[in-house]
Amino acid sequence: MNTVRTRALAALHGLAIGDALGMPTQLLSRSDITGRFGSIEGFEDGPADHPIAPGMRAGTVTDDTEQALLVARLLIEGDGHIAPDRFAVELALWEKQMAAKGSADLLGPSTKRAIEAIAAGDSPLETGKYGTTNGAAMRIAPVGVATPHEPLDGLLDRVVEAGLVTHNTGLGIASAAAVAATVSAGVAGAGVGAALDAGQRAAEAGAVRGHWVAGGDMAARIAWARAHVVGRPEAEVLDFTYDVIGTSVASQESVVAAFALAQYLADDPWKAVRLAAGLGGDTDTVAAILGAMLGACHGTGAFPAEAVTTVREVNGIDFESLADDLLALRGR
Repeated sequence: MNTVRTRALAALHGLAIGDALGMPTQLLSRSDITGRFGSIEGFEDGPADHPIAPGMRAGTVTDDTEQALLVARLLIEGDGHIAPDRFAVELALWEKQMAAKGSADLLGPSTKRAIEAIAAGDSPLETGKYGTTNGAAMRIAPVGVATPHEPLDGLLDRVVEAGLVTHNTGLGIASAAAVAATVSAGVAGAGVGAALDAGQRAAEAGAVRGHWVAGGDMAARIAWARAHVVGRPEAEVLDFTYDVIGTSVASQESVVAAFALAQYLADDPWKAVRLAAGLGGDTDTVAAILGAMLGACHGTGAFPAEAVTTVREVNGIDFESLADDLLALRGR
């Protein structure tokens, strides 16, 4: 039987599983992925010539999960809040640690720019005013686990805190709010359709927070994408997602792509994340967001037990303790 805890666990499992499935395919074109791997049926090693993940072990997570774990830790240490200056320090430290390991999977463009501005003396309250890419959305799932989606303003406040340093724009906040609210509604027991509706409402409300930047409205794009995929053949949906929505680091593309696939494959989380991993572009982020959202809605059985075991053992993640600590915040 599903409980709040099993759904929270499945959200965290889905985040890591989607991320690890997309690790060897990120930044590759859809045709290149097909030529190298065929269809994605499970975890694969990073190809030796991969620009970011050369030779990485199958099942290894990327910056999406690692930064989500950072958000989770700071939430827990901060009793549900994240201090902007602390977040900036921790992100910069994380990148240094990754670079020391020889990793090329470092900070995304918006986050990188913000951290460099802080290092130059700018206030963390100002550095996120140009961040529009998907970095805030990719790491926001722990906020959704730890925070009820109603009242919405309370969730939005936590989303803004988690993205203030790097993505303090209407687009950045709207995209992260959409993911957080979907995860939160799923953890609370909502089905996929209702949870995606909650995410769409959060995107609309979040768009008026932060600094204004030009770009397509997140809630409107989510609504359009969800409506378009209903009843379509699978091949047409995948073409539409890759060619029309887009799968780049732009939040209006990758986050919307995750919502489109969640709508289309609402009843099959495992297939959904595997298709996302084979889609091309920012595959690890699309699949991670998708896995977190569908995992939260499905709970127990959302993903194969062997996939959960793989990401736990390969990455040394204690999902159970993490879920318990985040849910302790939710209950306050």
